[in-house]
Amino acid sequence: MEYFPGIGKIQYEGSASMNDLAFKWYNADQVVLGKTMKEHLRFAVCYWHTFCFQGNDMFGGPTLERPWAGDADPIVEAKKKCDAAFEFFTKLGVEYYCFHDRDIVAEGDTLEETNRRLDIISDYMLEKQKETGVKLLWGTANMFGDRVYMNGASTNPDAHVFANAAAQVKKCMEITKKLGGENYVFWGGREGYQSILNSLPGKELDHMGRFMRMAADYKKKIGATFTLLIEPKPREPTKHQYDYDAQTVIGFLRKYHLENEFKLNIEPNHTTLAGHDYEHDIVFACNEGMLGSVDANTGDPLLGWDTDQFPMDVKKAVIVMYHIIRAGGLHTGGLNFDAHIRRESIAMEDRFVAHIGAMDTFAHALLIVEKMMQDGIYQDRVDKRYESYTTGIGARIESGEATFEECEQYILEHGKPTPQSAKQESFEVLLNHYM
Repeated sequence: MEYFPGIGKIQYEGSASMNDLAFKWYNADQVVLGKTMKEHLRFAVCYWHTFCFQGNDMFGGPTLERPWAGDADPIVEAKKKCDAAFEFFTKLGVEYYCFHDRDIVAEGDTLEETNRRLDIISDYMLEKQKETGVKLLWGTANMFGDRVYMNGASTNPDAHVFANAAAQVKKCMEITKKLGGENYVFWGGREGYQSILNSLPGKELDHMGRFMRMAADYKKKIGATFTLLIEPKPREPTKHQYDYDAQTVIGFLRKYHLENEFKLNIEPNHTTLAGHDYEHDIVFACNEGMLGSVDANTGDPLLGWDTDQFPMDVKKAVIVMYHIIRAGGLHTGGLNFDAHIRRESIAMEDRFVAHIGAMDTFAHALLIVEKMMQDGIYQDRVDKRYESYTTGIGARIESGEATFEECEQYILEHGKPTPQSAKQESFEVLLNHYM
């Protein structure tokens, strides 16, 4: 069965095209800064929003057509969903996808039954991967949907729940390895607290640290080569989540001596929920050599929750891609569209149009980054702000040789410093020039 009839393989038609079902900027094999676009961008489609989300919200039921859903047999339904997914991947022309374990097949009544189902559907997915050449960017376990996790998974005050979460992750890591997944992600939607009155955050964080150590140990035991990633988010569904933002997660990893075992999966919509600019967490992860992958989406600035919209702002994508390229690229990570069409976008082609637009956004941004890097003007202006650290007292400060006494003597000899303009508006004008 064809789930998206009338839609063929999406083609590149160039920036003059007005065809919604064609790429204007994403030309997969075009070489930019020494690599093809597809090598730089490593686009992925997520299973959950694209094939599971039905358009329901807190005030209304499903609005979106899902012809692969509704079969009474969970294995049959899972295979139909898989067929639809790989049809979508190949028509769109992406090379990667991502999933939660509960996206690919419904949970059974027992662990044994659930694992049996996962074995069956992962065998089927592996065949689809071989047929199409599409690969798994990352897998993850859904440890937030089941009511058993309402008080957390690894941070749950009940050790029985901790053990349940460990068993679930164990299996999901195994099928991620089986499918050749390049990363494995942890997102702690319930790992936090609603009230301090009934919580021991220190103990819960210790348990979370122990859980992550167990995961790192099991990765080695099974011989997996995927990169372990933690995805920050400040709140929703939990009032305060322990993986608040990039700096918080990096601090957590260092405290529990896990910084060499994990990197970060950054979702910009989560970054803005934490009160930061869109690019903040990506920049800070890059600075620390901790960027693993990106869930490429955006949020509505007028709403205080995770709206998971497709990223269509080229200027924001430019800032993000500039820092990613300067940091050496995405390596085993990618740009996964953790985004869903609006519940009012009910036409079957809308999910294609949304992905095409987002892919074009980042491809266009990559071309702009190429211009910025080739002429070097932007980086020269940034570096000029810090040039006092290349010689004299500045160089000694950077090298760690300077002392308070030496700095005091420097001021006694040279007097009070003259403030220098940050020239923010000049940088904004320059960015507009590149656009």
